[in-house]
Amino acid sequence: MTAAGDGGWGSNAGRFEAIIDRLHGLHPKLIDLSLGRIQRLLAALGHPERALPPVIHVAGTNGKGSTCAFLRAIAEAAGQRVHVYTSPHLVRFHERIRLAGALVGEAALAAALEEVEACNAGAPITVFEVITATALLLFSRVPADLLVLEVGLGGRFDATNVIDRPAATAVTSISMDHMEFLGDRLTGIAAEKAGIIKPGRPCATGAQVPEVQAVLAAEAAAVGAPLLARDRDWQITEREGGLRYADAAGTLDLPPPGLLGAHQADNAGIAIAALRAWAPSWLTDAAIGAGIAAAEWPARLQRLRGALAQSLPADWELWLDGGHNAGGGAALAQQMARWADRPLHLLVGMKGSKAVEEFLQSLLPHATTLWAVAEPGQHQAVPVERILAASGGRAQVGPRVAEALAALPRQAGPARVLICGSLYLAGEVLKADGEAPPAASSA
Repeated sequence: MTAAGDGGWGSNAGRFEAIIDRLHGLHPKLIDLSLGRIQRLLAALGHPERALPPVIHVAGTNGKGSTCAFLRAIAEAAGQRVHVYTSPHLVRFHERIRLAGALVGEAALAAALEEVEACNAGAPITVFEVITATALLLFSRVPADLLVLEVGLGGRFDATNVIDRPAATAVTSISMDHMEFLGDRLTGIAAEKAGIIKPGRPCATGAQVPEVQAVLAAEAAAVGAPLLARDRDWQITEREGGLRYADAAGTLDLPPPGLLGAHQADNAGIAIAALRAWAPSWLTDAAIGAGIAAAEWPARLQRLRGALAQSLPADWELWLDGGHNAGGGAALAQQMARWADRPLHLLVGMKGSKAVEEFLQSLLPHATTLWAVAEPGQHQAVPVERILAASGGRAQVGPRVAEALAALPRQAGPARVLICGSLYLAGEVLKADGEAPPAASSA
């Protein structure tokens, strides 16, 4: 598993790579959704999943990582220690695990992986299941006040769905993605995501199409979970100077989110709704506002200012987003419409399993020029010819990001450039720009 590369692993690189290579040999499939294998492994490890701080479990197609970022930022603004588990990583593998506010150290992660591997004793297991078990083991050994746990894929049979009694769950925007694992019906995908909803535990959900909302409501009713639906149980709207959130507990006037894009209001609202439903004693209105403003999450409409950005004219802006499916494309299109004040050049590189045409459909009307790119280290990159065909011949071939940036027409006046289409591409771009996520601690 080389998602976005494992650069920056330092002196533990060989140790880590050897572990991953051995794990790949234990199961023929990279992804095989099931709970049986990880439940067996966690039992052998002494059930670390039963020794965790309160958990907020987050599923969805788009917006999971951003919602996790808002949850973490709000809790940390309240002075809480927060564990976070997300995937995939962009540049360095340890980005997936944050222990009480700090990224896990390289040596500590390698040692925990070796411990879990030894306990697994060669039984069939996927790499993601081992990583999840390792994260839960680490989380169980470091004191914290909250664990923000992001689903890897789907929900019902995702390796993270071993938490029986979360403090709350959250379901972000659901659209078509990962059809090879979740099926090709939107309601079926929604049913898999809804599998994280637990009896008696509140579930906050954002804007959903009616058929998806019906599936979530049915699952919540079936297990007796309070469902907090946007525009029924809570609302969030833009106002001058920020956002306004309202629910049965009252109204909050909030600053602008730290994450750019109209879609981030939905993710911020989901985070607030989940926390207010759980209602920990430390949650205050001041912490909510400070956290919403402070949230950050790499490759989510992130402005770059490093080497790649400096290769452009001084009055140009370079932006990066990991959006990669139809829902992500629609969210990006909303922001692109707001950027109509200057030319917008679009660089797109995607993963082989994604629906390129559906992703591009929302974006094409807003692009001044379109460029198809693929980086040499990009995991399962789509050939640029496929992007060219999906664009109806409109795209030009980069073929690499730096080459496309150099070839952009330098008309007079400011312009914007948006690189998008894949989190794996985003990782390569961050490395090239020199704005990689933080290094691990030395622990």
